[in-house]
Amino acid sequence: MNVHTVVIIGSGFGGQCAAKALLDRGIDDLVILERRPFLGGTWKQNRYPGAAVDVQSPLYSIASEPFEWSRMFAERAELERYTDHVLESNGLPDRTHLDTDVQKIEWAGDHWTIATSRGEYAATFVINASGPLSTPVVPPFPGREKFQGKQFHTNDWDTAYEHAGKKVAIVGSGASAAQVIPAIQPDVEELHVFQRTPHWVMPRHDREFTPLQRKLLRMEPIRRLVRAGIYWSLETRILGFKYSRRLLEAVAQRTAVQHIESQVSDPDLRAKVTPDYTIGCKRVLLSNTFYPALEQSNVTLHDKDDGIAEITETGIRTTTGEHVPVDLLVWSTGYDATDGVISYPVIGRDGRALSEVWDPYPRAYLGTTIPGFPNLFVVTGPNTGIGHTSAIFLIEAQMEYIVRAVDAVREAGARSIEVTAAAEQEYTETIHREMEGTVWKDGGCHSWYQSKSGHVVAMFPGFSFTFRRWAKRFRPEAHHIHRSTTETTKDEVSA
Repeated sequence: MNVHTVVIIGSGFGGQCAAKALLDRGIDDLVILERRPFLGGTWKQNRYPGAAVDVQSPLYSIASEPFEWSRMFAERAELERYTDHVLESNGLPDRTHLDTDVQKIEWAGDHWTIATSRGEYAATFVINASGPLSTPVVPPFPGREKFQGKQFHTNDWDTAYEHAGKKVAIVGSGASAAQVIPAIQPDVEELHVFQRTPHWVMPRHDREFTPLQRKLLRMEPIRRLVRAGIYWSLETRILGFKYSRRLLEAVAQRTAVQHIESQVSDPDLRAKVTPDYTIGCKRVLLSNTFYPALEQSNVTLHDKDDGIAEITETGIRTTTGEHVPVDLLVWSTGYDATDGVISYPVIGRDGRALSEVWDPYPRAYLGTTIPGFPNLFVVTGPNTGIGHTSAIFLIEAQMEYIVRAVDAVREAGARSIEVTAAAEQEYTETIHREMEGTVWKDGGCHSWYQSKSGHVVAMFPGFSFTFRRWAKRFRPEAHHIHRSTTETTKDEVSA
């Protein structure tokens, strides 16, 4: 059995930030488990045409890892180079076990046991950094297994498949579809886009940096000032998302409507791509090429009135009875990012399963730790998503809490730390009280931000600096530190 102080599950930015934070604290007995044959997460896995980030590159990066970005919104290849830079500069490849799929973790009284496809591990602390966008979802359309052509999810794009000259169907019109469609449209014979619900699309203000600007972006304090400028300009968006629907509609939604009017000339197409909900309720897309691609003669947009009835051996039969011949089916249908945020079984204290605790919806103190699951920390857990700024900012904020919790255990010479049920309940009630009235809750749509229960469990309902302030202010009274295997929690004593 492999025994470590910390096991980190996942090698994307969450796992990288966790490893960096622990190493900076002098905790070097750690290992990263990665289910894939390569490490790096999102920007190593997602290889679909057109993949790029939708947050400005100088901010969409780890604060302590500067980089000479070539453009404002980095494309996948550059993000892959940045990922490699972070991994190599911190010696993380040597600490990563590849092809190691976690099958189950269980609390054994004073440590976690981690069952994997390559044997068993044991660790005092476990940090789940598998990420909310790591379990692709494909809707169970009738006949999908009969299709004789090629099919794959955008998350698993087959780069060896030659799509040029083929008849292609893309199912979905969200973030990845909006990037794939313009990238492949000029090359394919026919492109059929099956849209369930349109997204609001904003102009993408991208630009290349000059060689001088690239070097300046690595220099302090210029880099810090640029990051701060971008951060505060994005942070103002929460004013509309949470506090003023009128402001949101007058500024952001008006801009999005003008974007449609300036780029879509066909009135029927314009009607199809115009959402009937408030901007921000679903993920807002950034693109200057999506609408022009949809107007091309080889593209057909199928909306809810002309959707998928079934998949046949040779294509798609629509709800109107039309049969659409297809060589390639691309599933751009998202991820199980709410109810399935952790894909493997987790068994905590007293044999309780996390899936039971998270019924009817996922919940965690600071979106990071759960009563009954000592020494377990979830990166990008419930209500840590952010719709207006860099996700890495929230990840780094979570690290502020995690390292303080680990420090509390080590400084006390204790066995484990566990948030109290009372503290978690108070936090969760605050989160969902603050969620009322936000565009994610009451914007007139159903999105992946919501769990099956209807609770919004993906988004944090406030300013990102508020979350960071809460994470940095470690509250000992909200936790119970276990010093022996027979010790009970405060909640058990009071009960």
